[in-house]
Amino acid sequence: MNQVFDGLEHYLGAHSGVIFGIALLASGISSSSVGTLAGQVVMQGFIRRRISVFLRRAITMVPALIVIGANFDPSRALILSQVFLSFGIPFAMIPLLIFTRDKKLMGSLVNSRFTNYASYGVAALIIGLNVFLLEQTLFGSR
Repeated sequence: MNQVFDGLEHYLGAHSGVIFGIALLASGISSSSVGTLAGQVVMQGFIRRRISVFLRRAITMVPALIVIGANFDPSRALILSQVFLSFGIPFAMIPLLIFTRDKKLMGSLVNSRFTNYASYGVAALIIGLNVFLLEQTLFGSR
């Protein structure tokens, strides 16, 4: 991380590293908020379960607090966080595919057969790439 900070300071001038750090923090907070709100909508709307705001926020904060408390290498933690975040894509995409192919739910806006098959292919490709990425990240660098 110090290399990034020093590089930014060198090429972009004073305080650019701090500005980048603040932007990265804002991005993380934004991502956490969107993920938490999306989970809330799914839990309340489709599963009909309610979880208190405090418990929901605590659950989303625990992994970060464990990483911070364990004094984990920041660069490795950043890479692993992005790998694990990529696994959220199929959990959003698969229900979306199921909903958009349902004629009762979508009416005249239902996906065509071609769109469904193309979507299945894209979903399979993304899931396959995620498995490959996980394998490379966890076992390939040794």
